[in-house]
Amino acid sequence: MSSVMAHRKPRVLGIGIDPILGDVSKLPPGLTPEIIRATIDAEIEDLRTLGYEAESCLVDLGESAAQTVESVLRSRTFDCIVIGAGIRASPERLMLFEKIINVVHMLAQHSRIAFSRTPADTAEAAQRWIKQGDQARAD
Repeated sequence: MSSVMAHRKPRVLGIGIDPILGDVSKLPPGLTPEIIRATIDAEIEDLRTLGYEAESCLVDLGESAAQTVESVLRSRTFDCIVIGAGIRASPERLMLFEKIINVVHMLAQHSRIAFSRTPADTAEAAQRWIKQGDQARAD
């Protein structure tokens, strides 16, 4: 194993619902899908600033959501996978949450799993489970 591989930056994947597909009638006044998307993008950038490789995986509300997650997880490994509250906190999305959890369990067995409370605490959720100084696994 090369020393570059042994000391790569920890990788974080944030999984959430594409804000444009959410129910805007349930959003607090003044909050829009565009603001939510900007917040998600800012959190991913914050993780990068903190020294992580980070990306988001925004899914739809249908059958292709699990396939989208599967495609990303088959393409690379992650040290931590953060699942957003939009997926896990809504009772009507229980089946979606279960499908995504099972895909993560099957394809990323060695990844830590974290849950965010809002789009603005993805970095905090990831940092609860991995630290910049942790020895990262080789690919």
